[in-house]
Amino acid sequence: MELGKRLIKGDKRACARLISLIENNDKRAIEVIKKHYDKTGNAHVIGITGPPGGGKSTLTDKLVKLLRKNDKKVGVIAVDPTSPFTGGSILGDRVRMSDLATDPGVFIRSMGTRGHLGGLSKATKGAVNILDIYGVDYIFIETVGVGQSEVDIVKSADTVVMVMVPGLGDDIQAIKAGIMEIGDVFAVNKSDLDGADKTALELEMMLDFKKYDTWRPPVTKLSAVKNEGVNNLLDNIIKHKEDMFKSGKFKLRREKNAKLEILNLVEEELMEMVHRITDEHEGLDTIAKKVAIRKSNPYTSRDEIIKLIKK
Repeated sequence: MELGKRLIKGDKRACARLISLIENNDKRAIEVIKKHYDKTGNAHVIGITGPPGGGKSTLTDKLVKLLRKNDKKVGVIAVDPTSPFTGGSILGDRVRMSDLATDPGVFIRSMGTRGHLGGLSKATKGAVNILDIYGVDYIFIETVGVGQSEVDIVKSADTVVMVMVPGLGDDIQAIKAGIMEIGDVFAVNKSDLDGADKTALELEMMLDFKKYDTWRPPVTKLSAVKNEGVNNLLDNIIKHKEDMFKSGKFKLRREKNAKLEILNLVEEELMEMVHRITDEHEGLDTIAKKVAIRKSNPYTSRDEIIKLIKK
């Protein structure tokens, strides 16, 4: 039986195989997504992001277990950083969710960023589509520890949970480069530590600077390790989902994300085309060397490459 049919029937092996194929940009996986794309769009995609060491994996584990109690089928994509030196990745996030691996209603997949910036893997969106076709109710995307520019999760998720922890330094870190803008729900994890109340208060004060029409991001204090307050966070995630449907924002967000996905795919294809065409002529490395020694310049080189593409 072909992989697509097995995927629709809920075959875990087919799901795992197709995600591996999409990571390698294999046309077989792309064809499955093309053929069955009408079966996507049913899962609610939840992004879990925040600084390294914030307890994202533990929190994801607890949220998935709560949803499983309600008999919801859940997919988890855990993105880990890839070494810029060796190209390897530990993929350690799933270690913290090891007891979920045997649950037939949970599919967990770790993937490395493979040098892709933005806190996600290049194949994340394709993996989301495959899990959606597979038939899960919720998809969690746990990002790499987010920095001041890694905010790509907002382009893939319906609800973004920003996980903060006490003691990370001055409060200005939270508002740099749009970090505050991407959160739909805020979670102050490790709230049993000193400074949790202060962190929560600072977040509330920062949120007060912005005007909201229907949804003001709530701030939830919790301790994922102790499983305290996780229920409240899940309630806020579900409330956000309901608010988006009522206000019509869900449709607008999906349309915006679809536009970004198309542009990203076009950009990837164009980049491959540039490498392919330049390799057929003098090669991109040779062009770059000419620019480096000032025998050419980046703008002239750009124009020459575009002329080659247009031929």
